Amino acid sequence: MKELTPEEYRVLREGGTETPFSGTYVDHHEAGSYACKACGAPLFNSDAKFDSGTGWPSFTDPAVAENVGTRHDRERTEVFCKHCGGHLGHVFNDGPTKKGGKRYCINSVCLDFKKE
Repeated sequence: MKELTPEEYRVLREGGTETPFSGTYVDHHEAGSYACKACGAPLFNSDAKFDSGTGWPSFTDPAVAENVGTRHDRERTEVFCKHCGGHLGHVFNDGPTKKGGKRYCINSVCLDFKKE
């Protein structure tokens, strides 16, 4: 695992949230894959990314389901990396219905992008 910046630590290890529309990957449209910033586990692919208008990168489903876990956190469902336990964001049931209806709302600071 790599050493995290203070902002990465706040979100990944303390369950924080980055400011809406501030993240690197909100308007990112290149083809490739997104991995966990802390441990490198593959999480999402660009073909599952969509513009939700919420201010965070949104995905319809994980690239590798075994790497992405969920658990109830207060009134929402938290998304976390199953490899390192890092908080990634939350999942909601208001995504595109043609793709299963899920919206994985993920903090950019939790992701590393690898171009295809």
